[in-house]
Amino acid sequence: MKFSTKTRYGIRAMLEIASDETQSGVFQKDIAERQQISVKYLDQIIHALKAANLIVNLRGRKSGYILTRSSSEITMLDIHRAFEPGICVIDCLSSSIECDREAKCRVKGFWGELNNRILHYFKSVTLQDMLDGKIKLD
Repeated sequence: MKFSTKTRYGIRAMLEIASDETQSGVFQKDIAERQQISVKYLDQIIHALKAANLIVNLRGRKSGYILTRSSSEITMLDIHRAFEPGICVIDCLSSSIECDREAKCRVKGFWGELNNRILHYFKSVTLQDMLDGKIKLD
């Protein structure tokens, strides 16, 4: 399983916006520069984050972006869902796939448990956790 570039860059953009202590809004060009993301590609990411109601322009067009709610209320799953419909480690766990081996499959439970753990982890980590440095590589 691999997470999309949009999800990864979306998290980085959200961290930039969440880290603005002035609450004056963060400009897209500044996010692009600091995160080394092309403005054109970041435009697609910003559009998805706005559509998911995670960010808004502070004072209309040509102004900076702010979060729509507290960073402690926005999870990594919220950000992921702005770009993907859900987390699914293998196709047969998807509700849109009908597997002819399901009745005799011995490993679906394993993949389902892994999927649930990833989903739970994405739900349990907030932007604030990331800002506070609570998530570290062991």
